[in-house]
Amino acid sequence: MAKKKKLVPKAPVRHSSNGRGQRAPQSPIPNSLRSYTILDYRLEKPSFSIRQFREGEEVRYEVEGDLSAPVPPIRESKYLDKKQCLEIYRWMLLNRKMETALENLYKQGKVVGGIYFGLGQEACSCASAYALREDEWLGPMIRNQGSLLVRGFSARDIMMQYMAKAGSPTKGRDASSHFGDIEKRNVVAPISTLGDLIPVLAGVALGARLQGRNIAVMTYIGDGGQSTGVTYEGLNFAAVQDLGLVLFVENNLWGYSTPADMQFRVKDLAERAIAYGIPGVIVDGTDACQVYDAAHEACERARRGEGPTLIEAKMMRMKGHAIHDAAEYVPKPLFEYWRKRDPIARFEKYLLGKKWLTSQENEILIAEVERELEADRDFAVASPMPEPESAAGGVYCDSGCHEIKPKYGMPKVKTGKPVGSKKTEAALHFK
Repeated sequence: MAKKKKLVPKAPVRHSSNGRGQRAPQSPIPNSLRSYTILDYRLEKPSFSIRQFREGEEVRYEVEGDLSAPVPPIRESKYLDKKQCLEIYRWMLLNRKMETALENLYKQGKVVGGIYFGLGQEACSCASAYALREDEWLGPMIRNQGSLLVRGFSARDIMMQYMAKAGSPTKGRDASSHFGDIEKRNVVAPISTLGDLIPVLAGVALGARLQGRNIAVMTYIGDGGQSTGVTYEGLNFAAVQDLGLVLFVENNLWGYSTPADMQFRVKDLAERAIAYGIPGVIVDGTDACQVYDAAHEACERARRGEGPTLIEAKMMRMKGHAIHDAAEYVPKPLFEYWRKRDPIARFEKYLLGKKWLTSQENEILIAEVERELEADRDFAVASPMPEPESAAGGVYCDSGCHEIKPKYGMPKVKTGKPVGSKKTEAALHFK
């Protein structure tokens, strides 16, 4: 049973003219009147902080706290069976090996632009997307390439995209992770402006509900992007309208080169859910079972029409912001601490321990993933670059080259009135 963290508001502070705060003389608010619960599924709660200091002309960071704690076991899932666990494990393996292949392609000069890695975050990306149904919607961010694999994109799609090949999802017109599929896979392309996917996905949930359907929609935001204004606006709208938004806050400890301790004052970002009046949940982002269970429960809430959920996944970004960033600013002991908590190694140990996977079966599975990836990489490398004449194709539609069909048709309204009726319409309330 996950432990619950209760937060009770403190008595208000009065500010005197000299600027010194004085606590207002009143009795404490009883727990029975106001209390907040943050579910915390983690089996360990790391206690360390990152301090900035100056060394000559250089700014450095050091980590303070106990980094010697043993690696906790994987929490038993309340919902996943053997087959589902093996499928998630396979997606995680493919995610890791695909990014390794992309790094090698970049070093060979075959990638156009940069690469954004999800190293150490495979459990969060793959297990979360696995909780969505086929007709539900996903809005991934740059590190959620594992979720794209789960939603039906192949490794060759993603590699061709990074190489700007003609056969890539954007036909070579865009690079890196900026692609989606709103026709078949229900995937909204990542938006570079952090936080903007949140109101977009809230709008998707609203559009579905106007058709009489409650669905789950999922997107992600980092610890840094979670402080943007549009994040607040989108999540607040989803909360007020009870839209089925499942928001994963990927607290990977670094917003580019700024440590989390210098980004916000709350202890846990899940506490921010209190301000929206929605559930807040904390999970270990390197534990696939915790991630899935929290995502599953949030999706079920969404399908019942009970509104959004904020899930904070705590983990570590094991590489720099992008391939150009060597992450020299990160204290080495921090990398060592999280390397021991590698999500794939932990899940592999869990599956072997439950005898859901033997060592021989694991070797066969890894070999199959490597063969699939090698074939996809060779296909992507051999694919042609787009013809220069195709650059403007698909950008403008001046001659009716294709028909744009709405994903959800407009509601059928029976007015029973003649066309010329000028009856005043009632105000529209989304609920």
